[in-house]
Amino acid sequence: MGKLLLLNGPNLNRLGKREPDIYGSETLEDIKEKIIATIEPYQYQVDAKQSNHEGQLIDWIHEADKCYQGIIFNPGAYTHTSIAIRDAISSVDVPVIEVHISNVHKRESFRHTSMLASVCEGQIVGLGSKGYQLAAMYFIK
Repeated sequence: MGKLLLLNGPNLNRLGKREPDIYGSETLEDIKEKIIATIEPYQYQVDAKQSNHEGQLIDWIHEADKCYQGIIFNPGAYTHTSIAIRDAISSVDVPVIEVHISNVHKRESFRHTSMLASVCEGQIVGLGSKGYQLAAMYFIK
């Protein structure tokens, strides 16, 4: 059985309440359930974690090394600021797909640059929660 890690960064615990015109009405639990439904037929499971703290996200990335087939990661605002998370991703052998619910390239200019994209396997933006499912399917072998 394969395992994926679903990581969500700061403020994503507020999904369903936070700016629904941008992020929709789904919660993190809704997204997790969709991923489970997507990957279970392939004998995969997902562990889901969320933190508003950069160091916690880094620790989880380190712990994921050799335990997971992939990480689905929405780093939230840390996308644009965290060299430390970039270095953590670079330090592990597990591939990471960066996911964003909104199309960050259609938003404020400070959201246009990802510190992480160059060390991730890929990036999915602007497809709502479907982006998480697409990232999960990428890892199904």
